[in-house]
Amino acid sequence: MPILQAQSLSKRFRRPDKDSGFKGAVKHLMQRKYKNFTAVDAIDLSIDPGESVAYVGPNGAGKSTTVKLLTGILKPSDGTVRVMGRDPHVERIANAHDIGVLFGQRTQLWWDLPVEESLKLLKHMYGVSDADYKARIERFDELLDLGEFMPALARTLSLGQRMRADLACALIHNPKMVYLDEPTIGLDISVKDRLRAFLRNLVNEEGTTLLLTSHDLADIEEVCDRIVVIDEGKIAYDGPIVQLKAHYITTKAVNLVLEEAADVKALAEKFPTYEWTAGEAASEVTATYESARFTTAEVLGDLTGQLAPRDLSLSEPSIEDVIRRLYAGELTK
Repeated sequence: MPILQAQSLSKRFRRPDKDSGFKGAVKHLMQRKYKNFTAVDAIDLSIDPGESVAYVGPNGAGKSTTVKLLTGILKPSDGTVRVMGRDPHVERIANAHDIGVLFGQRTQLWWDLPVEESLKLLKHMYGVSDADYKARIERFDELLDLGEFMPALARTLSLGQRMRADLACALIHNPKMVYLDEPTIGLDISVKDRLRAFLRNLVNEEGTTLLLTSHDLADIEEVCDRIVVIDEGKIAYDGPIVQLKAHYITTKAVNLVLEEAADVKALAEKFPTYEWTAGEAASEVTATYESARFTTAEVLGDLTGQLAPRDLSLSEPSIEDVIRRLYAGELTK
C-alpha cells in the first residue's frame, strides 16, 4: 500500500480582481470583484514506503501548495489525499506524529529560546524517550555540528545554522514520512555532502519515505531515485531520474582543445554529421552528436584520428537542462 496517495488533488484560491494604482484600490473598495486561481490542478501522486522522491518545478508552479496539501496545512478544493491512510487535514494531530517537515522559509525554533530548549520542547511534544532523544542529538551533532550553537538563541543564528537546527527539529521524533523544502539552503559544501549522505542513509537503511523539493540539482541526483516535475499546477513528468535522462538526453558532446585556432565553419563542412560550436578560447571547440546514431567510441575515433587534439573531454546535457526544457514545454513524455 502507498504511504501517500493523492487523487485528482486540486487547490484554488480567490484573488482580488482590481486595477492597479490608487484609483483601482478605491474602485475595488466600492465594488469588490474576485477571480479564481488554480495553484494545483487535479494531480495524481502515489508514493510507496521507503521511496525518495524529488518534487521540482519553477517558481509559482504549485510545489509549496502541493506540500501544504499533503501535510494537512491546506484543505483541498477538490480531490483526496491520504497519508498512512489518514486525511492529513482532518486528522492533523495523528498525522503530525508520523511526519517531519522542513520549510526553508519557516522555522520550528522558538525565536527567543536557545536551540537546545526548542529541541527539548519538541521532544516532550512528540513523546520521545530520553534514550532516543540522546542518541538522535548525538547523531545530529556528528552530522550537523549542532554543539557549536545549541546554547545560542534562535534569533542569533545564521541561515546555515538555522537550517541545520530546523532539520534536527523535523527528524527528532523519527518520522516515517519526511517533507524537506530546500534543506541545503545556506549550507557550505562539506555540510551539504554530509547531509546528502545522511538523507540517503535515512532512506536506504531506515526505510524513511522522503519527498524533497530543491533548486539544487545535486541534492536531487544524489538523494532521490524518482522525480516528479510540476509546472502550472500539473505534473509534466513522473518517473525514475535514470529514465528521465535516458529518454530526454539524446545528444552528447566532445570538447576539444586543438593545437591551433579552431575554424568552426571549416570543421562543420568537414564533419557535417556533428554540430560545431566555438569554445571560450580560440583553440577550443565542441562537437555535439546524436547518441542514438553514433557511439562515443566512433566519434572519438573519427575526430582524434583526423584532428589530433591536445586535450579532450566528454559531456552531456545536465538534468537541469532537461528540466528547464520540460518547463518550457519543449519536451513531451
